Amino acid sequence: MARILIVDDSPSQLLGIQRIVEKLGHETFTATDGAAGVEAAKSVLPDLVLMDVVMPNLNGFQATRTLKREASTAHIPVVLVTTKDQDTDRLWGMRQGAKAYITKPFSEDELSEVIARVFQGGGDAPET
Repeated sequence: MARILIVDDSPSQLLGIQRIVEKLGHETFTATDGAAGVEAAKSVLPDLVLMDVVMPNLNGFQATRTLKREASTAHIPVVLVTTKDQDTDRLWGMRQGAKAYITKPFSEDELSEVIARVFQGGGDAPET
């Protein structure tokens, strides 16, 4: 069982993702904006962060970059989970240090597959 931090400012999205992750048998932690997500990651040190992009305070790109630059959190894989589906968004997200990028809406199977791929091997999970 992994410890997964879910960062999303939409209560319904947060709950939906949390249900999927817990159904997979993982322990979840949540934060409702990028700044809170960075602080939660520093205190919880999760095995994975599922990060929305469009959020108040720090957006997901900024929060991912912050986590990757911080020595205590740089090792934590981040998967960007967002409505931003342009190629430039994907490229920018991966450049910030994300391991994978999945666009909303997604199916339970798609999210499960991305999580499994990130945990399976040190390599980057394919973008979906």
